[in-house]
Amino acid sequence: MSNRTTAKPNDLSAFWMPFTANRQFKKEPRLFVGAKDMHYTTHDGRTVLDGTAGLWCVNAGHCRPKITEAIAQQAGELDYAPAFQLGHPKAFELATRLVDIAPEGMEHVLYTNSGSESVETALKVALAYHRAKGDGSRTRLIGRERGYHGVNFGGISVGGIVSNRKMFGTLLTGVDHMPHTHMPAKNAFSRGIPDHGGVDIATELERIVTLHDASTIAAVIVEPVAGSTGVLIPPKGYLAKLREICTKHGILLIFDEVITGFGRLGAPFAAQFFDVKPDIITTAKGLTNGVIPMGAVFVTKDIHDTFMTGPEHLIEFFHGYTYSGNPIASAAALATLDTYKEEGLLTRAAELGPYWENALHSLKDCPNVIDIRNVGLIGAIELAPIAGEPTKRAFTAFLKAYEKGLLIRTTGDIIALSPPLIITKAQIDELFDKLRDVLMNNI
Repeated sequence: MSNRTTAKPNDLSAFWMPFTANRQFKKEPRLFVGAKDMHYTTHDGRTVLDGTAGLWCVNAGHCRPKITEAIAQQAGELDYAPAFQLGHPKAFELATRLVDIAPEGMEHVLYTNSGSESVETALKVALAYHRAKGDGSRTRLIGRERGYHGVNFGGISVGGIVSNRKMFGTLLTGVDHMPHTHMPAKNAFSRGIPDHGGVDIATELERIVTLHDASTIAAVIVEPVAGSTGVLIPPKGYLAKLREICTKHGILLIFDEVITGFGRLGAPFAAQFFDVKPDIITTAKGLTNGVIPMGAVFVTKDIHDTFMTGPEHLIEFFHGYTYSGNPIASAAALATLDTYKEEGLLTRAAELGPYWENALHSLKDCPNVIDIRNVGLIGAIELAPIAGEPTKRAFTAFLKAYEKGLLIRTTGDIIALSPPLIITKAQIDELFDKLRDVLMNNI
């Protein structure tokens, strides 16, 4: 007879939850059982306003009819098709649709299943591109302090969040990191793009290039807006200066747009919002409105064509996933793009941005607030930490907000906000009224 314990259907112990205080959660579970448009429904029948678009991904709101219908129809028509040496029409249709809204010059798409996989794909493309050009000495990758690029080994190697790195050994070799862009002494309580330090911070890349020599560096990867670390917004001139330095030294520039892609800043992609053209863009999250795992990596024609040499029967790039361009995921993404287009959601953040900004900055007078940051429909409220108990103040705010019917996200002692792009002005008011109540009550 087996000694194995059989988990009961509603036993919470078997699921080791990601990025969660598991013991605390399982004592006081917070379970969602339904969702519609801007709201979740909890297991105890309460309604919760979604202030985070799920996890930065439900840009069009929850359970949108066009998307759910497309998934059901596709599941009954073609559930799976291999992507290796075979294909199905929707994967090609989706790639064309994506290129149509992508920044100019982004002409080809590789599919993945998540933002983490998109980053791994982008890094491999960058390394292989230089080798295909006969420049195989370019193997070094440059990330940024406090950067988040998913949780696979490549992503945490170029990423710069200490907690995500410290338990996993030496990671990839040949990686260096630029400074982050957070300058509270100069840019605290900035409205929109901060004014100070952008070019100076970016110029640190020149120092790193000098240290290692440009001939060894394959790519630089940054989030245009660093989301998961607490919404760090690049100061004026920062991204343009990175582009200038990378171009000068023949280094590929990768924008990780897993969060900023698909309308979060008021343009389809941050590259368009900031008017800076990278060589590679990673996406996921909003691609399918968070409904089904899927990611996409955009590359320029030059990168793609560099691989298209040699005999035509040979594989050009030895990389891909079982579920790359999955039919059901492709159908979900196409319906998501339709929803974005029909409702003007890829530019809605530009329209609502000023109202959002004013509402967010109205919390400046709340106790323990030491900085507020915003761009598009993203916001951050940084709180003074409790002495000797880092992260506790923000986590307490998260729990109290949930009790009041509001979902926020916290990272360290920072509250991050990124609501679905369908949010109304009345719902913005509701969100910040509830959050003010939380912050004013001695967290």
